[in-house]
Amino acid sequence: MASMAQFCYIIGPSNLRQKYSSFRFCFQNPVYRKNAPSNVSTRFHAKPSSVSVSSSIVCSAANKPSSSSQVSSAAKIRSEVLSPFRSVRMFFYLTFIASGSLGGLIATTQLISSLTNPARSSEVPDILTGLGIDIGAVSIFAFLYFRENTAKNAQLARLSREESLSNLKLRVNQNKIISVSSLRGIARLVICSGPASFILESFKLSEPFTESLLERGVLVVPFATDGNSPSLDFDESEDMKEITEKRKRLWQLAPVYVSEWTEWLDEQKKLAGISPESPVYLSLRLDGRVRGSGVGFPPWNALVAQLPPVKGLWSGLLDGMDGRVL
Repeated sequence: MASMAQFCYIIGPSNLRQKYSSFRFCFQNPVYRKNAPSNVSTRFHAKPSSVSVSSSIVCSAANKPSSSSQVSSAAKIRSEVLSPFRSVRMFFYLTFIASGSLGGLIATTQLISSLTNPARSSEVPDILTGLGIDIGAVSIFAFLYFRENTAKNAQLARLSREESLSNLKLRVNQNKIISVSSLRGIARLVICSGPASFILESFKLSEPFTESLLERGVLVVPFATDGNSPSLDFDESEDMKEITEKRKRLWQLAPVYVSEWTEWLDEQKKLAGISPESPVYLSLRLDGRVRGSGVGFPPWNALVAQLPPVKGLWSGLLDGMDGRVL
């Protein structure tokens, strides 16, 4: 379990206030041009102290290619670790299939010989029995091998998608860009993907659960799919100062490289049979694997109820209680 010092090192200090009492964070809209640099362009507009401050978040553009369709060596290694005896089982299945096929071939030749020779007609029942056993054995072990191979391919595909997700980039602040894998063991990410209105409504619905979500290491990654900038309004009044700082931390991450995030999310929607325009959420475990997903707003209350805190007396014992992997 990572300490809070590690959490603050990657995510940054909780106090986001600098020289001015309030800022307007505005990530510049993506502009696709030939030979354009694939980095993020961030503008900070200082404005006088006021009761509220708004933060506009937009993902940065990139022309960087993605290879999510290829199975990486890391995914293969993780598959072997998760299912160490699968290769052994598949080897024995193939051995039994080969043995049964050879026995069936021999029994077939004997059956043909017995049918053409009246003197050996008494051997036909025994030969048919042995041939039936061989065919049955081949069928059973072929089914087992096919099922094992299907599970292996599905696991490799899932691990490959998880590796692709871990390589996606996130902007923490103006000067720090990290990969999703950097937050493994530190934070549980919740990815909100949809139009700007969906992001804004998710932002509002999360307000009552801000403190509880942060205690469970939850950080939100808003990804606007319509190209608009969701303006997140924070209350900068003195009474709401503490909760505002926590809400800024909860919602401070922003995706980098639009094309890669779009490709990865579209692949997830396609596999789930969801239309590309549907707003969705994905909840990740501490180890970076997908624990839950769905269409619509994230169930903030369910996340608070199901996830254990990342610090405290029971945190070490409950680190793995993130839910089953999808």
